[in-house]
Amino acid sequence: MSPSAIDWALAERVAVRAAGTDPFARSYHADSLVADFHELTSLAEEQVALATGLRSLAGPARARVDDRAAWIRANIASFQRLLRPVTNRLEEKVGSGMLAPVARRAAGAEVGALLGWMSGRVLGQYDLLVIEDEDPEEQDLVHYVGPNILALEKKFAFPPREFRQWLALHEVTHRMQFTGIPWMRAHFLGLVDGMVSAVDDDPKELLSAVTRAAEEIRQGRNPLDDGGIAALFTTPAQKDLMEHIGGLMSLLEGHGDVTMDRAGADQIPSAVRFGQVLRQRRQQANPVIKVVQKLIGLDAKLKQYEEGERFIEAVEGAGGPMTLDQAWEEPANLPTMAEIRDPDAWLHRVGVVEPAA
Repeated sequence: MSPSAIDWALAERVAVRAAGTDPFARSYHADSLVADFHELTSLAEEQVALATGLRSLAGPARARVDDRAAWIRANIASFQRLLRPVTNRLEEKVGSGMLAPVARRAAGAEVGALLGWMSGRVLGQYDLLVIEDEDPEEQDLVHYVGPNILALEKKFAFPPREFRQWLALHEVTHRMQFTGIPWMRAHFLGLVDGMVSAVDDDPKELLSAVTRAAEEIRQGRNPLDDGGIAALFTTPAQKDLMEHIGGLMSLLEGHGDVTMDRAGADQIPSAVRFGQVLRQRRQQANPVIKVVQKLIGLDAKLKQYEEGERFIEAVEGAGGPMTLDQAWEEPANLPTMAEIRDPDAWLHRVGVVEPAA
């Protein structure tokens, strides 16, 4: 087997080194995390089911509490599976020339630096990628990054059990979306695979991307606003895919936030404060972090929470609490990014509201 176009071993070493350690990871506070999240993840499943009507078709959710290094390794494994089509193609193009090892190491170092930085900010994550011929015990997991959760609880004096239940509700909602809607996982991964497989590895595309970015700037738009650097390299066909991926992710993230607030409203008195603190945390990042977020597209992801929530509020205001269920009926009913920003267009398209005469 030829080596990968990315040096994944180097990526892991760089990421783990960049992630650093947190003193709370080795404190007695950490001892409660595993038991709490095992219990609260199970409780969250019932609460989310009652709030949304979604129930997993893949059995009970399984919680895993990670330190930063474990979260990094889990994501590297997912990246390897997800990026296999493009890394194989790049490897064929780069081949075994003199620059190939340098390119692999450079890519590995960049991926590692990104994952190391992110590992200090992520609180929870549902790993939706499932490969049938790989270990099922290492897939379909709800991950919680223990040191980051403990650090926030300490910094803001959060009631630990309330905060952990609130986080579990969000991550379990994502699992319900992908395992409770029969077509959702395959549809989402099909969109992502389409994006990854269509990546243009021609160096001339770099020049075209720079030209497009300059044109965006001349028209008064920031070319990084809708997906970071990756968005600059998209072809017209990929832009259509990005429109659908962006709409879907905004819907899912907004639905996750709305559900976490509703499902535990009677048991999590501090939910409003948790939401305020995390929104401020997103908005008050220092200037360097904000630049990094924009470059890698995380800035666009953070907007998805807000835009998705506004979309759901508008949809429910127009047609009632059950109106959103139409989005789960079939892939064609999912909103695009343009419809997320213009809920009336989606309501008209799916027949909830008749177009004005």
